[in-house]
Amino acid sequence: MSSTSLGNRQCNSRWDGLPREIRLLILKCLTEDGCTLARLATVCREWQTDIEKHNFARIRLTPSRLFDFNEMTERNRALVRYIWFCLELAAYDCVTPLTPIIISFQTLFSALSTWDPHGDLVLDISVHSPDDSEHWFKYLTFMPDTPSDMLDECAVEKATSNRQYHDPLHGWVSGLRHSDPPIWALLRMFENALETWGDEWWDRLPSVTAVTSLLLRQQNRRRWRPTLLARMFARLPRLQEVHYEPWRKWCGQSSADKGEYCCVALVHFQGIARSGSRRQSLSNRDPWLEYESFFKSIRHSNKSLKRLVIFENFNQQYPATMIPSLPCKRIRDPSPAVARAVARASLELGHVAASYIADASHFFDMDPAWEWPNLTSLVLTSKLLTPDSDPVEIGVMLRSAAAAAMKMPRLETMEIWNGRKGLAALFRYQALRDKREAVVVWRGTWMLAMEPSTIQAWEAVMQQYDGWRLGLVEELLDKSAVKSHGDAIRSLELSGQVIRPISLQRILFEQKALEGVEALE
Repeated sequence: MSSTSLGNRQCNSRWDGLPREIRLLILKCLTEDGCTLARLATVCREWQTDIEKHNFARIRLTPSRLFDFNEMTERNRALVRYIWFCLELAAYDCVTPLTPIIISFQTLFSALSTWDPHGDLVLDISVHSPDDSEHWFKYLTFMPDTPSDMLDECAVEKATSNRQYHDPLHGWVSGLRHSDPPIWALLRMFENALETWGDEWWDRLPSVTAVTSLLLRQQNRRRWRPTLLARMFARLPRLQEVHYEPWRKWCGQSSADKGEYCCVALVHFQGIARSGSRRQSLSNRDPWLEYESFFKSIRHSNKSLKRLVIFENFNQQYPATMIPSLPCKRIRDPSPAVARAVARASLELGHVAASYIADASHFFDMDPAWEWPNLTSLVLTSKLLTPDSDPVEIGVMLRSAAAAAMKMPRLETMEIWNGRKGLAALFRYQALRDKREAVVVWRGTWMLAMEPSTIQAWEAVMQQYDGWRLGLVEELLDKSAVKSHGDAIRSLELSGQVIRPISLQRILFEQKALEGVEALE
């Protein structure tokens, strides 16, 4: 017997002699250490099994690895639970050709179409340019999604710890931003990089039944047209969960009189050139019509969908400091048609969160025949939840919410909230079925005096359940601690998920990086 095989037997014997709890603890420490684990898989069969489970559970996939992707994962395909598909655009002084991007999506969907539909599989799609964080926006990160129970509270900050925040040429001096980026830099980062893609080729993609969850997180600052997304979703018939975090669009809208987004006057800058050569093209499509069509298509194409989370992100510093000479609407008015489309799309779902993209007051202006037999959690925002709003209008909305709750027999939580710099407000209804009671919570930077008729409307919801009682809880928050909508989310302690945990961490870190910069309030 060779000395090598004898050594392996002795090693395995010592390993097998350890209690299973100790062996699992050692393997857990190794997988959480952040080191390369591939070589450790050869130590013994048990190590190979556990380390392969860890290595293949979460995969980062780039276009260069697409062609051998199926071959790479063939033996361990059942272990894959999360695929982070990273599309890298060209540097700012180059033009990204569309053909390679289209080929990447075609190859990805072709590969995944051969996977068997068993278990859960998350597809996380990210698009970025290396130049995004190279010059003016050094605080930006490009990271995979991380579940809340695995998320390091300082993950985003650690990802930028080795960057030099002293770059006077691009407005950074000793870690602080001293000058604003030029308009072209802002528009370049938020350009419609996917805008010129035709829609028809999406319809030719093969159907992918293996994917059950789709993530389009707020680190995607490039815009996805809603109608394009509808076609993508149609190729994913087994989708059960969607997290979509678009950025608020503040330019190029076609209907200025609706105040749909801000800075409509930026259409004037369609001829902006960088160094006299690069032109920024802006879309004249009406986003509300596209969103309305998008939500309608979800109802027809994704019958398996159970959870829909949409968070329209924004940064109050961008319009205030980067384009101060242009007329910007401070707070836009969401479209009633979009809210109605969201409401219709939610009729068969179990969890719905629509933040900033639709207003709760419009959502609850519903068809009397509508019912939500499966809905257990609903989270919406409303611009009415401010101390300056008419309390009568707030009361009307909350009573309409109670009327809707009567049509939601499985409802456990309904939250209506609002948040921005200096403002946080939450109305929550929570059914505690094990205690045979429900609680109405008001938490905010000001106190709302709820009318007796509003309390009575929610008591009527309780009358559906014999012997239940309704409690009322009020809590006042410190508005000086709310420096952004990210702080508002954290202060309000929302029970329903409205945004991916890593995305919230990015918002908070970005706000910290821009402390002292003027915001549009």
